[in-house]
Amino acid sequence: MSASTIISDNPLLQGTGLPPFAEIKPERVVPAFNQLLAELDRQLATLEASVQPTWSGLVEPLDNLTERLTWSWGVVNHLMGVKNSPELREAHEIVQPLVVQFINKLGQSQPIYNAFKALRSSDSWATLELAQQRIVEAAIRDAELSGVGLKGEARERFNAIQMELAELSTKFSNHVLDATKAFSLTLTTKAEIDGLPPSLVSLAAQAARAAKEENATPEKGPWRITLDFPSYGPFMQHSTRRDLREKLYKAHITRASSGDLDNNPLIVRMLELRQELADILGFKSFAELSLASKMAPNVEAVEALLEELRQASYDAAVKDLKELQAFAASHGEEYQDLKHWDISFWAERQREAKFAFTAEELRPYFPLPQVLDGLFGLVKRLFGVTVTPTDGKAPVWHEDVRYFQIADETGSPIAYFYLDPYSRPAEKRGGAWMDVCINRAKTENGATAIRLPVAYLICNQTPPVDGKPSLMTFYEVETLFHEFGHGLHHMLTKVDYAGAAGINNVEWDAVELPSQFMENWCYERPTFFGMAKHYETGEALPEHYYQKLLAARNYRSGTAMLRQIHLSSIDLELHYRYRSGSNETPADVGHRIAKTSTILPPLPEDSFLCSFGHIFEGGYAAGYYSYKWAEVLSADAFAAFEEAGLENEEAIKATGRRYRDTVLALGGGKHPMEVFKTFRGREPSTIALLRHNGLVSAAAN
Repeated sequence: MSASTIISDNPLLQGTGLPPFAEIKPERVVPAFNQLLAELDRQLATLEASVQPTWSGLVEPLDNLTERLTWSWGVVNHLMGVKNSPELREAHEIVQPLVVQFINKLGQSQPIYNAFKALRSSDSWATLELAQQRIVEAAIRDAELSGVGLKGEARERFNAIQMELAELSTKFSNHVLDATKAFSLTLTTKAEIDGLPPSLVSLAAQAARAAKEENATPEKGPWRITLDFPSYGPFMQHSTRRDLREKLYKAHITRASSGDLDNNPLIVRMLELRQELADILGFKSFAELSLASKMAPNVEAVEALLEELRQASYDAAVKDLKELQAFAASHGEEYQDLKHWDISFWAERQREAKFAFTAEELRPYFPLPQVLDGLFGLVKRLFGVTVTPTDGKAPVWHEDVRYFQIADETGSPIAYFYLDPYSRPAEKRGGAWMDVCINRAKTENGATAIRLPVAYLICNQTPPVDGKPSLMTFYEVETLFHEFGHGLHHMLTKVDYAGAAGINNVEWDAVELPSQFMENWCYERPTFFGMAKHYETGEALPEHYYQKLLAARNYRSGTAMLRQIHLSSIDLELHYRYRSGSNETPADVGHRIAKTSTILPPLPEDSFLCSFGHIFEGGYAAGYYSYKWAEVLSADAFAAFEEAGLENEEAIKATGRRYRDTVLALGGGKHPMEVFKTFRGREPSTIALLRHNGLVSAAAN
């Protein structure tokens, strides 16, 4: 059997183009990677022996080699997120150490590192485009952060740590998924579902049917409530049963914190290993190692921003709680003292009383197909691109997944994306994310062509239930716009080198700029009314709802901002000052930070760190502050449109074009501060963020 037969035989070795999802089975993972890594090993040895310090003699062959790995490994990781199964986990567990080993070997290749340095000091350096220079600079920095300068025992230890950290983060993620899945409340009486909106009652009956209660109906039950967000969130907001809210809340904050799924020891170990990694590379802390490749200059700058925002939001959050306390107390003696599981419930009641609408009332006006029409209408208006469905043109991993094309003004396709919108708690992890399927790049195959980018957009919104389309909460609408912003960053790039196309090589704390920027448009009048129409009658949402939504936008915004500051501060403290073996546990650190960053102190048993996936399974370790750092940029970027005049269509188009040509087009080809200044004409300021959050007066004091 020839090598090419083997390659075509295993779909995971396709290496280019769209993954043939229907053919990718867990049992094909291990054989694919055994073969792929052996081939890449040989290719690497050949390249090391013949490498030239030129773009074509170094970067291009290296790209070809790494792209095969990122394609195959990307598919497996994507399926781990959207189609998780015991078989896939097992295969992933076998293959992951081998992949990490190869990545370490590549990152620590002395011949390749030396070639990059030689290229940087060569005469041809000046002839490279800025994006190419940034790719080379990043490769040198990344090699240094990957331990290229380490020898002997230090290198072995470094590699062993990387391996263990990869295993721990997968384990952490699986524990959270399993713990979320393991808990449910089955309700059997009308009294137990009192206050729940019809959408949740239908969802809960559907969940019960999926759990073998074949006869469950929305009218008669039984109803199954889970810790999956489309179930948990609305239950905490609407259930009148304080006892059940308490039960659910405590289950939620103690997820993955005991028994076989206990993440506490994993957290301690990860922090220990990250610190050791920093020590080996000559950094005082993991936070400093993390910031070495970010936009923020140092930990002090991050702490200064967090403190500025903490001071601007703290008093507002105190006021939020006092008002909520008074509102709840006016409804009954037993609510003189608000508990954590009362906050969502009473905040929702207070919102209804203050603004005279419920989040649920809006759902019928936001069916997914229409929200997509509104979103696509907006990107056409701002950026001149057209989105059209091309379902059936690409293999998918689930029947609910859709596929779309983006075309430019001339009608030529420039990108594609998958959309996987609905929650599937049995196999899909929670949250929402954008991921890369294919990067934009120049390809040489006889003639130069541009390979078009493809994105994965994953949400976890309420699925269609009982014959109705997916009716979205406004929060779910904002989430979709957010992820689409990431998608646009990946898809509208003009950079032709994969290493700096789209989100590649963009400093991590600038990556959230395009996503958070898009959320602002959900409130802009033409966009809002372009999508807010009743799914049955087609009637537009009455004007008074829009006015109330605008008024409610900054409802409890001090509390919301303080929450983000709280999470960012814990993350930074754990990775900057905390050392394992000290008298404090990571949970103690959280409780200590809470003294100045929460108004209602966490419960003693609060173990939210055990499900804080961003910093223990995602890439946000010592980087959670990035949301706020980038939100300063995104609010300021949106302010450019406000200054141009949101009702001035010509000015909006011109500003949209400038934004597309800078923030979206330049990708990682230029430093984000330079990109921002090119768009805005100056450095960013926090004023727009505080103004948008209704916290300007607090900041002025």
